[in-house]
Amino acid sequence: MGAWLLHKLAWALGIGALATMALYMGDWAVWRIRVARGGGMGEVQRTEVQIASLKGNKLEYYYGGQWLAACSKSIFPQAGEGACWWIDRHREVIQRY
Repeated sequence: MGAWLLHKLAWALGIGALATMALYMGDWAVWRIRVARGGGMGEVQRTEVQIASLKGNKLEYYYGGQWLAACSKSIFPQAGEGACWWIDRHREVIQRY
């Protein structure tokens, strides 16, 4: 019974890997079409906050500024930029020192 279970698990993992690859390739193709039409990239405003540890378990916060971050309008990150939907949900960049 153990070999049967391993066979089914390997089969399920293979199908999952193929489905993920197909989703990525489809996402890339749709993104390339959008880029060709001038709409595949976007920008999201981000804010940087730096946190410094002080004595007595205290924290000090420093405002690091805002900037527009380039992003790809796709499910997965494309062209070395993050996906706009993900960056939009993570607008604050927190750095701890």
